[in-house]
This record gives sequence, C-alpha cells and structure tokens, in this order.
Amino acid sequence: MQRIDLICVGKLNAAYCAAGVAEYQKRLGGLCEFRIIELPECTISEKNASSAVIEKALEKEGQAILANVRKGAVIAALCVEGKLVSSEDLAQLVSDSALAGQGDMAFVIGSSHGLAPMVKQAARYKISLGRITLPHQLARLVLTEQLYRAFAINNHIKYHK
Repeated sequence: MQRIDLICVGKLNAAYCAAGVAEYQKRLGGLCEFRIIELPECTISEKNASSAVIEKALEKEGQAILANVRKGAVIAALCVEGKLVSSEDLAQLVSDSALAGQGDMAFVIGSSHGLAPMVKQAARYKISLGRITLPHQLARLVLTEQLYRAFAINNHIKYHK
C-alpha cells in the first residue's frame, strides 16, 4: 500500500479545519497509509524581523522537515512558485510515483514564512493549490481533500465527479 505523509509546520487550531482534515484522513485510510506529521513553527519574536532572522528560522524548520521524510520518499513541496495542478494532475503524480516503485510520498506545507530553499531543492515536485493565498490551516484541509480526490480518481470511486 502506498504511503503518503503530509508534513506540516504549525498546529491545526481551527476546529472546522481539524474536522475536515480528520474526515479526509479517515477516508484515505482505506486507500493508502496516510499520516500527518506536525512540526513546530520557529518562533520569531520580532514584529518586523529581518530577512536574516526569517532565513535562520526557515533553515531550522527545513532541517526538521527533511529529517521527517521517509527514506526514498518523493517530496512534493507546496510553494507559491509551484506548478498549478488540477485534481487529475495530482492523481497522475501520485499514480506515477507508485508505478515508478517510489510509492512513498511526502507532501510538505511550510510555515507562515514559507519553505526553506533546501526543502524546495530536495522536492521532485513543486506544486501550487492556486493563485490565491490560503491560510496554512486551510491549505492543509484543501490538500488533504485533494489527496483523497486523487485516490478516488485513481481507484474509480465516484466521489471525484
């Protein structure tokens, strides 16, 4: 069974997002081995932090992210400069990864400051959920739903219509 990890920086506090993520996580359970790994966001105490302070925080978060990727897993980073993908594109990406014998995948959502360059460089795929900016908690819900939709497409489950 394909193993999919969602590695997120920051906690899921909003009840409506948590309920939605839990529902799709439950649905994914029968289609893949799905787990969510929450990592702490580095605290930046300065209101107008310098780019050097932000870069240092991102580097620390990036090291934690990469330390939690399963060995040999394909990394897909969600980032603003990523490629816009349709639900069908995402389904194909997941399927191609499984067919290539590299079934393990790690989807990564960074902190409010984004992702460290090291994570983006390690990623085979850089994807975007759209041109709009989503809060990280909502992005997690949308991505979890889209992963379920991708597995529904690949397994010919009527949900995706």
